[in-house]
Amino acid sequence: MEPKYTDGLVPAIIQERHSGKVLMLGYMNDAAYRQTLSSGYVTFFSRSRQKLWTKGETSGHRLRVRELRVDCDHDALLIQADLTGPGCCHLGYKSCFFRKLTPEGEEIFLQREFDPAAVYGDAKQESQT
Repeated sequence: MEPKYTDGLVPAIIQERHSGKVLMLGYMNDAAYRQTLSSGYVTFFSRSRQKLWTKGETSGHRLRVRELRVDCDHDALLIQADLTGPGCCHLGYKSCFFRKLTPEGEEIFLQREFDPAAVYGDAKQESQT
């Protein structure tokens, strides 16, 4: 059974296997999907760089696939994975979903797990305000 791609991509939600926490959302094209299946590690298609990238290739914080699910319409993937590192987010958090939106604005509710500058250098630093 194959996923249904929209404009060549399918969204892939990454969930930590043991806790059930959502770690991130990425997109896969057919090549990324096939590489994920064959390697056992989550690979995405980078829309900004227009190339494949395996999560953790720079940081070492890889996502080992434990179960791959598809939704009822076959147009979204849910990947349960084990994270091999302190965090999944390039800003230093375990999850990319470390902010919540409130009527007053954005609120960061998680603690940083690692220093992104030490892992990625200054290139990945972004404003958090």
